[in-house]
Amino acid sequence: MEFIIIIYRISREFPKEESYGLTNQIRRAAVSIASNIAEGHSRDSKAEFRHFLSYSKGSLAEVETQLLIAQGLDYVTAEDLIPAYELREEISKMIYTLSKKLA
Repeated sequence: MEFIIIIYRISREFPKEESYGLTNQIRRAAVSIASNIAEGHSRDSKAEFRHFLSYSKGSLAEVETQLLIAQGLDYVTAEDLIPAYELREEISKMIYTLSKKLA
């Protein structure tokens, strides 16, 4: 959940004209990470859980791409993104480890 909060705080600084564009997209992708993990956990099999972990991994990559776009558009600085990138790395490792344990 901390990652979602960081993404919301970062995207709060995006221009108003991005409200229905990049701001909305990056927030939805960040929420999707946790949502897919929760949904997968509630499924009946390990295979289904792994499938939803894969979706979470994709959403995590989507957020990273959108952060790079925001930086390229000068909406944020590289320093602004350090906490998000650090937590993204940690989440990526957790998803990978969990997925391997379910194999």
